[in-house]
Amino acid sequence: MMATLTEVYDRLLDAFGPQHWWPARSPLEVLVGAVLTQNTNWQNVEKAIDNLRRADLLGPHALCNLPSEELQELIRPAGYFRIKARRLRSLLTFLVERYDGSLEAMFSTNLSELREQLLAVHGIGPETADSILLYAGELPVFVVDTYTHRVLARHGWIAFDADYHEIQDYFQSSLPENVALYNEYHALLVRVGRDYCRKKNPQCGVCPLAELLPDGGPLEPEY
Repeated sequence: MMATLTEVYDRLLDAFGPQHWWPARSPLEVLVGAVLTQNTNWQNVEKAIDNLRRADLLGPHALCNLPSEELQELIRPAGYFRIKARRLRSLLTFLVERYDGSLEAMFSTNLSELREQLLAVHGIGPETADSILLYAGELPVFVVDTYTHRVLARHGWIAFDADYHEIQDYFQSSLPENVALYNEYHALLVRVGRDYCRKKNPQCGVCPLAELLPDGGPLEPEY
């Protein structure tokens, strides 16, 4: 019988404990970090955010008005700094022009409407938009990433060709609508995906979810 998402969550929480995610000091840092963490790790993002903090630029208007070259240099540690500078500027321009730089006003908008607004911003895809909504806005949206897809597909709980919204609906239709639960669950899936359910050489034998694998071991996509 397929494990319930609650059973999976309980196993991961017992194994790892609370993950205290997202590691940022303010909602604006989460918003900035959600863009900067694309295709890099959080340690590099922290270096970039530290640069912005030391330059006293962690404000919507200050960042929006910063010349592109200066912004690129400050966020260089996060990698792909030219692309990310354009994306970050687009997001900040949206925040300033539509909400006068007020995150409180932005997050007071109807959730589905705000999500569509964010997805219309250049460079903001579903994972980035949902990370902003959940971690910065504390709104009940489940964030899906590569780790989530891999863990669930290898256990046979979703198809390997399941798209972002199918996976998100699987969680949101099966779990209580709870911001703290969504936050912790996503962080735990990142942990098990990073440390055990690796793309290559997965450590299934010592994984907290090993007992929930199908007979014959983890599934892999058919090419």
